[in-house]
Amino acid sequence: MFSVLKVTNTPFTIIYKNLKWGTVFWVLLLVALFIRFPFFFRDYIDRDESTFIIMGQSWADGFLPYTRLWDLKPPVTFLFFAAIIKVFGKSFIAIRFFGTLLVALTGLFTYGMASKITSQKVAFWIAIFCVLLQSLFGSLQGVMSEHICTFFFVVGTYLLLAKEQKFWCLFMGIFFGLSIMSKLNMAYPLLCLGLYLLYDGHLKNRLKDTIGKLVLLGVGLFLVVFITAIPYYLQHEISTWWVSIFEAPLAYSEYQLNSRLKVLPAVIFFLGLLIAGFASKVLDLKSKPLQILSVIVIGVLLSFVQAGRANGHYLIQVYPFILIPIGIALGKLSPVKQVYRSLIVLVLVLIPMEAYLEYANVISNKREKGTFFNGEGIDVPNYILNNSLDTKNLFFTEYHIGYWVLGVEPPTKVATHPSNITRDALFPYMNNPRKTGLEELKYIMEELQPKTLVARKGKEIFDKKLVEYNTYIDAYLERHYTLLATIDRGLIYQRLE
Repeated sequence: MFSVLKVTNTPFTIIYKNLKWGTVFWVLLLVALFIRFPFFFRDYIDRDESTFIIMGQSWADGFLPYTRLWDLKPPVTFLFFAAIIKVFGKSFIAIRFFGTLLVALTGLFTYGMASKITSQKVAFWIAIFCVLLQSLFGSLQGVMSEHICTFFFVVGTYLLLAKEQKFWCLFMGIFFGLSIMSKLNMAYPLLCLGLYLLYDGHLKNRLKDTIGKLVLLGVGLFLVVFITAIPYYLQHEISTWWVSIFEAPLAYSEYQLNSRLKVLPAVIFFLGLLIAGFASKVLDLKSKPLQILSVIVIGVLLSFVQAGRANGHYLIQVYPFILIPIGIALGKLSPVKQVYRSLIVLVLVLIPMEAYLEYANVISNKREKGTFFNGEGIDVPNYILNNSLDTKNLFFTEYHIGYWVLGVEPPTKVATHPSNITRDALFPYMNNPRKTGLEELKYIMEELQPKTLVARKGKEIFDKKLVEYNTYIDAYLERHYTLLATIDRGLIYQRLE
């Protein structure tokens, strides 16, 4: 596939020789913008992104994460959103644009890594596919914690491959630290990378020098961790910082009911690609950069196995590192025959089908409702405002981005992410007076008594496996609420007087 385009004298030719980083960046940004732009106007892409926005708003308002609202992610993820909101205010466009910029920059540094190992032509197409795979299929059009942590890890890895001077290890550590403090599972590939570097240093009789570099890298990493702790120390909340960032994720990973067998197909697939490449000698087994990338891939896959999950957006963490050996292998194949080139071009054109459909959806929404912004997370709050419903006592069991649109907070700290209510294992770490999810739900419904409750048509309020939760809330809604309106798939319930 990477051999399709050849250097010719036609005006449409991409000139790969001496390709400048600036040119690559603008191409990647334009590709990312084209694919992701129609989603700038979507309210709700992923529940996690909605939660990050709400947490970011709370921080922008002066409340540290985990103190007023709570979610199971390290603080750098929330800081990304808080900084955007602080500067640009409540803007879906700003959040999604900076997410797009993050994707383009990840592609750019992936190009930088690849260009150290292979030709600029192959590196360029690796970067293009890096942007595509971070932007398509599922909820990847939103701004996920995986986008943030992967960008930092890619920059750290680029520095490792490109910079020999020892002092650069400090900056590597800073970027790796930012990655881990965006999503903790990135500690797995970093640990694997450290062990590999120690082993490589031992083999080459440079163990002392390697240890010195790793110490400097560790200083940079722990500097980031230390800095995130300072605001909590100053507000006498250091225990909140510790239990929320480190203890809660460990408890949650042990609590997960997902079978590790479920992630084996993804693990086997990616490992199979690497093994096939090295076994066939298409990839150079002695290449240190390829060894480093392979170790990182293995580390990320180990984190999936440990968590027992490998959702579509988790794979963002793998793509930049696995695409490089795949691209190198494909680049060594014979050029594609002319008869197949048109087919490949057609496939490339059809890949962003989700974007094409969303462009049509945005245009249709503009014609019907007079606005480009669309989705129940916007339409439901607009209905609430237009009909003068109570905005002070709301409970969004779905489309909880509506809290942000209306400028209100969730009813309790636990309800920041609706599914947190059902995660009993996390309650000891939330500094919350209720100790179980069902107790929290009963407190919200019976004590706070939300005037308005929002749910989703055709879907149980909680996971269908949580029979006790659904039985309780369905019965409570039947007795105390009436269905006031249905906005697309959004159900608006009003409490009976």
